[in-house]
Amino acid sequence: MKKIILTIAAVFAFGFANAQDVKFGAKAGVNFSTYTGDNLSNVSGKVGFQVGAFAEIKLSDKFAVQPELLYSSLGAKFENPGVTLTNTVDYIVLPVMAKYYLAEAFSLEAGPQIGFLMSAKLSASGNSTDVKENFNSTDFGFNLGAGYDFTENISVGVRYTLGLSNIAKDNGNDKIRNNNFALALAYKF
Repeated sequence: MKKIILTIAAVFAFGFANAQDVKFGAKAGVNFSTYTGDNLSNVSGKVGFQVGAFAEIKLSDKFAVQPELLYSSLGAKFENPGVTLTNTVDYIVLPVMAKYYLAEAFSLEAGPQIGFLMSAKLSASGNSTDVKENFNSTDFGFNLGAGYDFTENISVGVRYTLGLSNIAKDNGNDKIRNNNFALALAYKF
């Protein structure tokens, strides 16, 4: 954990020291998430949301680093005969994206993220149960995405997050990972 925090701090320090231009912003979007892993069956996607803030640190005309702080609601649905179970897991997520501008307004991005579990609930027929103790407190992922700047202040982005770590606690050898496709609207100040 210390190595991750030091790496993120180094990226921030390097970025601010060499930045040509720094813009701060807010973003909100919709998540289309699911679980992948061993021995999962009858799993379907779940719609959630994300909201948060970011800083775009331009290092050159073509390259930027974009650290973010997001609240992200993920999960999946499990279809069983006669009942649908919805698992909702909410995280505070810290992605650090490397952005490359192919054109003035169009960028590609990639980077790691760490998520900290805030809550986990299992719902069926209007009843909800807290299942946070069944999940690991941290989640690691890798992001790939693209963005388009409509104006100097307004942009849209798409991003796929591939889950890298097992989110299930005490699940034997079975590993379950978060996967998410997000569509977000951002406003830069």
